[in-house]
Amino acid sequence: MKKLLSASIGLLASCSVSAQSEAPNIVIFVADDIGFADPGFRGSGIETPSIDSLAKEGITLNRFYTTPICSPTRAALMTGRDPMRLGVAYSVLLPWDSGGVHTDEHFMPESFKSAGYQTAIVGKWHLGHSQQQFHPNARGFDHFYGHLHTEVGYYPPFSVLGGRDFQVNGKSLPDVPEGVERYETFLLADHSSQWIKQRDKDKPFFLYLPFLAPHEPLEAPDELVEKYKGLKDERGLARSPSDKISKLARLSGAESRRPLYAAVVDAMDQAMGRVLHTLEEEGIADNTIVMFFSDNGATRVYGRGGGDNSPYRGGKGEVYEGGIRVASVMRWPERIKPGTQMDETMTVIDVFPTLAAAANIKPGNELPLDGVNVLPALTEGKKVSRERNLFFASEIPLYNSFGFTLIEDDWKLIQWLKIDPLAMTITQELYNLAEDPGEYNNLATQYPGRVDRMAKEILERRALYPVNGTRARIASPPGWHPPLDWADYPRPVQALQDKPATSMAPDKRSEMLLDYMHGDTGRLIYNCEPTRIPLVGGVCL
Repeated sequence: MKKLLSASIGLLASCSVSAQSEAPNIVIFVADDIGFADPGFRGSGIETPSIDSLAKEGITLNRFYTTPICSPTRAALMTGRDPMRLGVAYSVLLPWDSGGVHTDEHFMPESFKSAGYQTAIVGKWHLGHSQQQFHPNARGFDHFYGHLHTEVGYYPPFSVLGGRDFQVNGKSLPDVPEGVERYETFLLADHSSQWIKQRDKDKPFFLYLPFLAPHEPLEAPDELVEKYKGLKDERGLARSPSDKISKLARLSGAESRRPLYAAVVDAMDQAMGRVLHTLEEEGIADNTIVMFFSDNGATRVYGRGGGDNSPYRGGKGEVYEGGIRVASVMRWPERIKPGTQMDETMTVIDVFPTLAAAANIKPGNELPLDGVNVLPALTEGKKVSRERNLFFASEIPLYNSFGFTLIEDDWKLIQWLKIDPLAMTITQELYNLAEDPGEYNNLATQYPGRVDRMAKEILERRALYPVNGTRARIASPPGWHPPLDWADYPRPVQALQDKPATSMAPDKRSEMLLDYMHGDTGRLIYNCEPTRIPLVGGVCL
């Protein structure tokens, strides 16, 4: 009997190892502010052979949506949940912010880690930095090499507001010595390749590589700057408020950022190529899901941004298609047919449930996912149904100046809300994306009933936002001093109370009454789906 039991256990262990070894590896590349039209395969004039190869060998996602700005997209990616619920939607997490994504939220790498995956993030985090609970190593990543913030620069000392921001697993990295690779984009690629080579080869891995590139302030190796110095800026107008700033920049004699931007994108593509080559060398390319997308559309201010979102309108920070419909490709040789084009909608919120399904992993979240599994669309061309319409928002950079959009199938309502000291202005635009993806023809006056219905849903979605979520506070609080080294900044777990704070209310009843008083202005109670009460609005009971 003991021999039989031992043999059975051995067989089960063998099956477990076999199943685990067949699980696909995951590599997620995220560019920072690349335009929809910028990959080389779209005729941009920028050489991107690595991105082009992923499109040729995999699938091009022609209708992939993100939020209009950075941190909300990353929060949605990691949680599979609507950034409005998370309180990370209107602005990025700025250096002086003390919050992050709530610790009740479950992160994608936590599910993969629980399923036996090795997990790593190499690059930019931007999802919380003030407490250890917000750190990548506390959110499911075994290994973190990179930056807590953005705009750290492409060369040493990699600083934010004068404080060093380059670490490995909570410890500040020393200065990169002269004579070795110092360009940040290549450092990330080489570290990723090294991590892949040194992994436990009996286990699958989950690698998240969020680049700084091609975010401002732009810097690139001299040879790439020279390569693109003659590149002409042939981009058309963005047909958005950014055009006013662009015209002023041209009149003031500012030079186009397009050539330098191209050099930064080229370098990023080379970095991706190094990682893809490592997958080939290790013999694991066929069973590795590789996904690439941008965190939002490219900045379209002449003299400040060099990206191209055509044929779409607008850019980063705006809810026009150019700000939220981004370049994206995916390769999985074992399941996805090469050269495929997908026009089915996929969003950044869908990535978590989709990759979990691809890896046959049950997500470990207790709170419900807002994203859906689109794997059938990717691998079989099937249509995927959604229970909720798409919704995106942005406030940054101007405080009290919001952009909202609701997308219901092919109908898209855009709402611009501006709050001045003595007035509030609301402008609404309605587009049919099937007939007018470039958003030229505003149909709001022709379909007032549809506008009213969709505007009501926008109001309901806005009411989910925590009252103290991120806002466009792009100036530091008076008297705030940044740290010398951001690796030392997060407060350790043992220095904090066990439970997250909710409000100033002394008990649950008081908190519910305060939430009732706030109404549709936002939620005091976290993760609350309000009950609609006539004349009052949404209330959590």
